Amino acid sequence: MLQFIKGINKMKRCNMSVNFGNKLLGFGMMRLPKIVTGEKEEILYDKVCEMVDYFLENGFNYFDTAHGYHKTFSEVAVKKCLSSRHSRDKYILTNKLTAMYFEKKEDIEPLFMNQLEACGVEYFDNYLIHSVSKNNYGKYMDCEAFEVVKSLKERGFIKHIGMSFHDSAELLDKILSEHEEIEMVQIQFNYIDFDDKIVQSKACYDVCRKHNKEIIIMEPVKGGKLANLPKDARKILEDLNGGSMASYAIRFAASFEGVKMVLSGMSSLDEMKDNLSYMKDFKKINDKERKAIDRVVEILNSIDLIPCTTCEYCLEGCPQNIRIPSMISILNQKKMYETANFEHNYDLATRTNGKASECIECGHCESVCPQHIEIIDALKDVVEKIENQI
Repeated sequence: MLQFIKGINKMKRCNMSVNFGNKLLGFGMMRLPKIVTGEKEEILYDKVCEMVDYFLENGFNYFDTAHGYHKTFSEVAVKKCLSSRHSRDKYILTNKLTAMYFEKKEDIEPLFMNQLEACGVEYFDNYLIHSVSKNNYGKYMDCEAFEVVKSLKERGFIKHIGMSFHDSAELLDKILSEHEEIEMVQIQFNYIDFDDKIVQSKACYDVCRKHNKEIIIMEPVKGGKLANLPKDARKILEDLNGGSMASYAIRFAASFEGVKMVLSGMSSLDEMKDNLSYMKDFKKINDKERKAIDRVVEILNSIDLIPCTTCEYCLEGCPQNIRIPSMISILNQKKMYETANFEHNYDLATRTNGKASECIECGHCESVCPQHIEIIDALKDVVEKIENQI
């Protein structure tokens, strides 16, 4: 590690504006192609390399990772598929400081240096204080995380400082008032969460604009949910005779003033090709499309789906090894398609993992869920409506 640090060619400190790359779409490396066998997860690096190359070849160059994505293997994928194969000036890389991976101030810099080494780079273009909420903001402050990150920037290891955020607009306003060093904010923003009272997409967007911060969008397709709409909602967008379901969600998010980057957690080359087909020469959502989207929102709100985005933060630390996102996904599918048979999907989700009925209600999952889902109650619903029916 010391040899790696000594070998770093530090940049001079500068106050240049944030560079978000060539296009509005970024490659979120949190849902990479993989094979899951029990507790073991294997990323398909050859497919990731193919996606990275295609992304760059088509003029896109913004990549986003975090230490916890794919249980640290997203950073490995960055090195294997991006940094070891492409010149550093050809891409922009964002990484994050996540609260669960440090306990005190002194832990932060060694963690950061490990992230640099894992990604195979000498600096990060952007480094974000990750998934800030009322549950962890106190820890970030107590451990002087903002000060440590500022020091890393001054020493040339970071070009720009930001924050990803999952909480109320009121808290966001408070944090941005206290931390002028934050240059960009990554917020969850999509058409179903736009007026949601919990996620507060629009309200958080308005706060970012008030503080004149650059805006990065995450979850524009809500973990794939807005690409897999129920039949009546799908028909509304299909009748536009335009693009895919995902295209309307991503273009919606990208159409707002001040949005500099929209991230998509792409899991296959086909998903990437679809996204690039309409983002290469981006066109904002028009009035007809916006009215259709409003009708889709009305339908989705009437179904009352659980707003899981499959971020998988809840998986690490679950003492019963329950595949919580899979449980919620099956429950949501049950709500949308009442007559379907979910026995096979439930069997796959529990074959080498815990069942919903094995939840001990420890609450760890709820404490880290950025969507503030009442997961314990959701698992009880899975038991009643799916597990007991099999």
